[in-house]
Amino acid sequence: MMKFLTSLFLGAALLAAPAHAQGQPLRIVIDEGVIEPMPFAVPDFVPDSAAAADYAREISRVISADLTGTGLFREISSDAFISRVSSFEAPVQFADWKAINAQALVTGAVNVSGNRLSVRFRIWDVFSGAELGSGLQFAGTTDGWRRMAHKVADQVYSRITGEGAYFDSRVAFVSESGPKDQRRKRLAIMDYDGANVQYLTDSSSIVLAPRFSPAGDRLLYTSYESGTPRIYVLDVNRVQRQVLPTQEGTMSFAPRFAPDGKTVLYSLAQGGNTDLWRMDISTGNSVRLTSAPSIETAPSYSPDGSRIVFESDRSGTPQLYVMPANGGEATRISFGQGRYGTPVWSPRGDLIAFTKQNKGRFHIGVMRIDGSEERLLTASFLDEGPTWSPNGRVIMFTRETQGASGQSSLYSVDISGRNLRPVRTPDGASDPSWSPLQN
Repeated sequence: MMKFLTSLFLGAALLAAPAHAQGQPLRIVIDEGVIEPMPFAVPDFVPDSAAAADYAREISRVISADLTGTGLFREISSDAFISRVSSFEAPVQFADWKAINAQALVTGAVNVSGNRLSVRFRIWDVFSGAELGSGLQFAGTTDGWRRMAHKVADQVYSRITGEGAYFDSRVAFVSESGPKDQRRKRLAIMDYDGANVQYLTDSSSIVLAPRFSPAGDRLLYTSYESGTPRIYVLDVNRVQRQVLPTQEGTMSFAPRFAPDGKTVLYSLAQGGNTDLWRMDISTGNSVRLTSAPSIETAPSYSPDGSRIVFESDRSGTPQLYVMPANGGEATRISFGQGRYGTPVWSPRGDLIAFTKQNKGRFHIGVMRIDGSEERLLTASFLDEGPTWSPNGRVIMFTRETQGASGQSSLYSVDISGRNLRPVRTPDGASDPSWSPLQN
């Protein structure tokens, strides 16, 4: 795993005085109203060495793409620039940036020595002429330049919005190729924006539903390699795996890690019945959590590990229920029209995302953990399988198009329902799982 050094550099100002005439610092307040994207500028970072020129330009472009992709920022084209930043230490000509209506400015410098790369940067409130927070420096290897760009963008995003970061993260998914009736599937992992795709399995057997561990170092997934579904745990860095033990004549699927990373919650089908079980990964010992004639599946822990949300058809149609983590009485939380499934608890603990089918359409939605304030964020022929960004602001999911030639792909949407965007992948893609922030 790539390691980075982070440091404050001398001469960086602390959080500036109030930024605007209203006496408030530069800030995007994210609410349910219409948000006008904030105009910002990221001039190409200054190369401190000849070897740094290409890296400096590409790092600047990734930072801009990260911010623009949120829907909260609007990049000002370099064609409009009056000032050119040729030295990281030179005073900023704020009047020139005000003239093109840039509210935020990101400046930086990149140095390369051998295979080592460092990035220094500052974030400026143009209208107050003050720096936002302290300047930082990230250092690592040239192979990790994209990660350093994401780290810079995370700092800009967090300082201006007050929200947690999410750009320096990865997504596991099922890569799909071939015709719909002969689809080949293999497990893959990539940066959150679709870059640096790595394949973790071949396409010799069907794989489904990868799920990251809380530390982001392992994946759970379901494979039909043995002819029936079984759960595997895979070390992401070493690409080594092991199958989790199950009882003879059973099928195990829909796994998810507990917040402690030591136990796994999953569905086990036996004798025509499907219930929820919990397994200790180190010992393989399992405990049954539900016992009902209905189908219990798609479990997800609350962030503190005290409760579980899951899908069950005990009421006659698939609905969402919450119960204590050790089992016990379950409370139904979905009461709208239609069928509900694939619930996932937000990392913030305040919302549950889900798939909903109603009147021939599929939706990705969110609700409070008691089922109140249900909101549908998307609608299409088939939207399913939500996964949360590390900061709980964005949801990624699978969208499949209609017909014999229908293709699966990944999309993301803000929890307000704004900024629906496709996520680029080399081939078809499904079953996304968003990692925590990388270390």
